[in-house]
Amino acid sequence: AIRGAQNGLNVAIVEREHMGGICLNWGCIPTKAMLRSSEVFHLMHRAKEFGLKADGIDYDLDAVVKRSRAVAKQLNGGVGHLLKKNKVTALMGEATLTAKGKVSVKTDKGTEELTAKNIVLATGARARELPGLEADGDLVW
Repeated sequence: AIRGAQNGLNVAIVEREHMGGICLNWGCIPTKAMLRSSEVFHLMHRAKEFGLKADGIDYDLDAVVKRSRAVAKQLNGGVGHLLKKNKVTALMGEATLTAKGKVSVKTDKGTEELTAKNIVLATGARARELPGLEADGDLVW
């Protein structure tokens, strides 16, 4: 979308929930932030190898999750900023292809009809559940 706008096209993007999709908001990025916290926790236990002392090392899961959400939120805001900076129209809602060159976007404020010579359909991704590890909101998010 940004590259198209940079090349002079009039570009709009429709996002159902949070700009950046699954990877940025729930998958890759928050997971990597949590992995980084676990890496730091592991390194703290190895402090002696580095000539350092660290006693009473512990973790706060709520704070780890809060940090991962903050990282995702910051990057989400960055995506929004880049879209705005590059004059990409961002619509929050659900899009439906209604005819050749026509898109209907259902938003909180109603329905908006868009027309375009070219339409790129990028449906995104959905989180997968593994058998035996279904999300329960408690042990598995």
